[in-house]
Amino acid sequence: MKLTDADEALLSLLREHARAPTAELARRLQLSRTTVQSRLERLERQGVIAGYTVRLNEDYERERVRALIMITVFPKRMPSVVEALHGMSGVRSVQSVSGPWDLVAAAAVPTIGEMDVLTDRIGALDGVERTTSSLVLSTKFAR
Repeated sequence: MKLTDADEALLSLLREHARAPTAELARRLQLSRTTVQSRLERLERQGVIAGYTVRLNEDYERERVRALIMITVFPKRMPSVVEALHGMSGVRSVQSVSGPWDLVAAAAVPTIGEMDVLTDRIGALDGVERTTSSLVLSTKFAR
């Protein structure tokens, strides 16, 4: 589905602040409030906007231990590994990637000990060949 530049700009603003009032979005986009509301409704109806979410404050996030866990999966085991990862509360997202790893999981837990347990659980999953983890030190920006 093809989006206009104005649609892309609107989505970018919503990524920064999903609860921004329509009037503020309209002002920042230099469009009428009615036009912005129509675009939002169309994007929701078309399924481009699937929902709205919470983005946590960086000060709160900094208190948590965050990591990117690169995962190599044995052939034909991807669906069961992804399903198991989906059930782990510390795992926030999983992306399938190209390169030396098959998956990258973003994880966040309260303590380094809990991250140790989580990475061990992931490494022990049936179908996981190996993992490599990198702790996240800070987030420079997120959209």
